[in-house]
Amino acid sequence: MKARSILIYGALFLGAFVAVYPFLWMVGAALKTLPEATTASLRFWPETPQWGNILETFRAAPFARYFFNSFFVAGTVCLSVCVTSLMAGYAFARLRFRGSSILFALTIGSMMVPFEVVFIPNFVLITRLGWYNSYPALIVPWCANAFSIFLLRQAFLSLPRDYYDAAVVDGCGHLRFLARVGTPLVKPMVVTVALFAFLGSYNALLWPLIVTADETRRVVQVGLTAFHSDAGLRLNLLMCASTVVILPTLALYFIAQRYFVESVLGTGIKG
Repeated sequence: MKARSILIYGALFLGAFVAVYPFLWMVGAALKTLPEATTASLRFWPETPQWGNILETFRAAPFARYFFNSFFVAGTVCLSVCVTSLMAGYAFARLRFRGSSILFALTIGSMMVPFEVVFIPNFVLITRLGWYNSYPALIVPWCANAFSIFLLRQAFLSLPRDYYDAAVVDGCGHLRFLARVGTPLVKPMVVTVALFAFLGSYNALLWPLIVTADETRRVVQVGLTAFHSDAGLRLNLLMCASTVVILPTLALYFIAQRYFVESVLGTGIKG
């Protein structure tokens, strides 16, 4: 039994190391000189850490502006997705109206449509609305998504009907029940939806690259392209910028980790 445990923990440690090593190398390369970073060596820590790379990275591109744009866009998208998903998920779970099954099937079916299919129609619509190189172009197309609606619909379906019946006796309508009772009960799933929405928007590259034209609306993922030019790739500064960019997502995950695990395990609702 002891030998089996050693093998299991050894395999887990090896898998964790393989998964974490690229991030360790990225952090190490961020503190290397350019010649040291571009060598084929797999050693992740530099001989002499170049802490000045951090300041040089922020001088190479206006990352303060990029971060503001990213947080504003991702935060607005996150809030919008939570609101639309809560309302649509509750409607599909608790309201009975003609065509609800067909409408829900169409909503789920939209998950099968690749992003590339709607890319050009979305871009044409954005330009005709006059939103090119603006915040609405970065926010509005992503204010709702079928996956989040599906998750919250399933969460509301798991709530006992007795909760709603008791709220009706106390004079609650649908909106009041959703705000006062339903949303707190599905809080772990709401946090999961918010986490996915924020990360999806924060990590987006292609759409922000296409619909923005200058640095006033660029986001951090687009800002990483500043380190690739005709003169070559400044790998050490790119890794430094990548390290800085990934820190907010790590912090957000660790903050929301408890709720994320609860939603996965289905322990958010106590009987």
